Amino acid sequence: MGSLVILDFLCASVSPWRMFLYMEIIDKKVRWKGKFMSAVEIRYRDAKGIERTWEAIERVNIGGIVVMVAVTPANTVLLERQFRPPLGRDVLELPAGLVDPGEAMESAARRELIEETGWSARELRFLVEGPMSTGASTEIIRTYLCTGLEHVGKTGGDDNEIIEVIEVPIRRVNEYLVNAQAGGVLVDLKVFGLVELARRTLSR
Repeated sequence: MGSLVILDFLCASVSPWRMFLYMEIIDKKVRWKGKFMSAVEIRYRDAKGIERTWEAIERVNIGGIVVMVAVTPANTVLLERQFRPPLGRDVLELPAGLVDPGEAMESAARRELIEETGWSARELRFLVEGPMSTGASTEIIRTYLCTGLEHVGKTGGDDNEIIEVIEVPIRRVNEYLVNAQAGGVLVDLKVFGLVELARRTLSR
């Protein structure tokens, strides 16, 4: 009797998760396409066999997205402050950029870091990869820890960007971000976790 109870309990515990195995994408249609983004309608079958639709945003003509946690020889982290039109506000972020079709992820990370911050990285270490906004976007980012930095050029990004590059001691990044939030500046939440992951990676 005890064995049956345990078995029933295990089945009940596992089944909700196993239900996800039966969900599937049926179709995807582009409802609007711009120069850099497209809006898509995704038709899928849920765990109960019911067909449903979901709206999402996709990037157009890119090979991926890279984010860089760049640590200078002075043990500071490079942050960026720039105006983001979708939010209508300045946002504190890590250096990031789009990968050109056919371009290697690491090559894109090195290129974007120089273009946005003026720093070149001698060493790149993969940190983590994952989705950015699972409910609204298909974007997946790959992040790198960049070290062996050398200042090689001007900051500020390309002609479409006005970027203020800020150096913050790696152990004071959280304090800096919290103070910035208190002052009304928006902070990309990825910064908190990625800088901490980079700090732990460096301390190994």
